[in-house]
Amino acid sequence: MDHQEILDNIQEKVIKGKIKEIEPLCVDALQQGLSAMEILEGGLLMAMQRVAEAWKNGKAFIPEVLITARAMNIGLAVLEPQLAKADRKHRGKVVIGTVLDDLHDIGKNLIGLMLKSRGFEIVDLGVNVKPEKFVEAIKEHQPPILCMSALLTTSMVHFRKVIEALEEAGLREDLLICVGGAPVTQAYANQVKADVYTPDAVSLADLLEERFS
Repeated sequence: MDHQEILDNIQEKVIKGKIKEIEPLCVDALQQGLSAMEILEGGLLMAMQRVAEAWKNGKAFIPEVLITARAMNIGLAVLEPQLAKADRKHRGKVVIGTVLDDLHDIGKNLIGLMLKSRGFEIVDLGVNVKPEKFVEAIKEHQPPILCMSALLTTSMVHFRKVIEALEEAGLREDLLICVGGAPVTQAYANQVKADVYTPDAVSLADLLEERFS
């Protein structure tokens, strides 16, 4: 198979949730000369984007999204060591977390992995993170960047609460705040006074890599 056929095969297996086949396929793709970034973007992320688009259009359901996400995480585990050493330049710390009342971690984990591959040091606070925990992390680590994720419209309100808490603590001025997640839009990011919104992890990684080059 040529490289595109290998990527297409990985996509299909991820979408179908063929858990046992993902790891050997990713290992084989690396051995065939594909870079970890090519496999991530052209295989795993493309599969997730296809399912997410189908879900958005009512052609897929939550269980299918979760099956695809689980399969994708298997592939991410294979690629992470290669991605982490792909760029040795240290670009600074990034604190990441999913906001309060939201237990979804796929988007957050993707952001962490993509930024790690570009030379950023990641401080992952996990999911369901309270505003005060974000504040504590910013005080402790003093990063130039904070990335917050939300997948639920009901949890998006916590973006504003975190930003207000950071303002009250005097930590907002020198901090680049990025927000994202399926229901988030540029208009909403502007509304909560975030600095950066992108529709996907790759776009955010590209933007931050360029800004902190």
